[in-house]
Amino acid sequence: MKNKRTGPVPARAVAPARACLWGACVLASAALLAGCGKPSPVEEPVRAVKLLTVGESAYGSGHEYAAEVRARVESRLGFRVAGKITRRAVELGQRVQAGQLLAQVDATDYQLAADAARAQVSSATTQRDLAAADLKRFQGLRDQGFISAAEIERRTAQLKAAQAALDQARAQAANQGHQAAYTQLLADAAGVVTGIDAEAGQVVAAGTPVVRVAQDGPRDVVFAVPEDRVAGMRPGQPVDVRAWASDAHWTGSVREVAASADPVTRTFAVKVALAGDAPPLGATVYVMPRQGGAQGMPVIKLPTSALRQAGQGSAVWVFDAASSTVRAQPVEVATADGNEVVIAAGLKPGMQVVATGVHVLSPGQKVTVYKPNGAPAQSGQAQSAANNEASSALPSAAASAASR
Repeated sequence: MKNKRTGPVPARAVAPARACLWGACVLASAALLAGCGKPSPVEEPVRAVKLLTVGESAYGSGHEYAAEVRARVESRLGFRVAGKITRRAVELGQRVQAGQLLAQVDATDYQLAADAARAQVSSATTQRDLAAADLKRFQGLRDQGFISAAEIERRTAQLKAAQAALDQARAQAANQGHQAAYTQLLADAAGVVTGIDAEAGQVVAAGTPVVRVAQDGPRDVVFAVPEDRVAGMRPGQPVDVRAWASDAHWTGSVREVAASADPVTRTFAVKVALAGDAPPLGATVYVMPRQGGAQGMPVIKLPTSALRQAGQGSAVWVFDAASSTVRAQPVEVATADGNEVVIAAGLKPGMQVVATGVHVLSPGQKVTVYKPNGAPAQSGQAQSAANNEASSALPSAAASAASR
């Protein structure tokens, strides 16, 4: 190799240049191959999971309803005649006896009508007596042969007509007497006044409710059930009743289930007959129906967050403590109990299942057990130690400054 200015280049100078060029080419090729190759797979992170240990607990219906204690018979009493209310003799919550006066309407017109009916009775009685006297007199004349038999028949018909008119007048007088008596509203049976629907001075029509009376006797617990749960209510079904304001408990049975829904709330009214002494009228209680005799039976229950869909059924993740992995375990769900599900098959007491985050796991995945973080307590201890160390260092710093 030659150089135009200096002449031939020594071989010792060419060899290092070639070696550097070759090394640069090798490095560039390696970098190019590394860029074109596939990236290494990223390892799946080890997730922390919350576990719960499978155990048995008592089964409950899970559905508790607020209810009200009512009388089995509650009457809306009203006048049988129309008129203006002149008096209301009872107050709300007052106890009444059978036949006690509740309210009264103006009876003036009805008294006058009764007096007129009694006058009609007197007139009809007089006409009947007169017809009877005529018939008796004409029968004597007929016996003497002075009159014909036709005249006797005519007088007999007049007597019958007078008697019919008297019967009619008496019936009208009795009717008017009843109308006058209907101006007083009387209690049909002993009970408690639960409502006042009309006041004195108000003009009401016949049959308009004026006073509501809850009759003494059996008490019912009444509550409303939504449409999706009314199918589980049936007459004779046992229920548990507990008081709202105390620890008292009662037992009862469903007596009646409404055949149609309430037009406003779209719920169905259910009435429960209580056994034994009933709570006070109008008290608030809670009702829990028993489902199919399974109340109190030991069952396995899990929160709904532990379930996941696996094919055509449900499954849970079971934790293997030896390998710190999870595996899918199919389960059979029987029913719901509040916010939990009742497992019919697939699990045994003592198993550990994942409670939350089931949708981000895969079979055989390694996991760690989640534990509450204790860092705040440790950091507090460290901060206390640092404060003690700083306070102990203050006297030394002050002595050093004084010596200077």
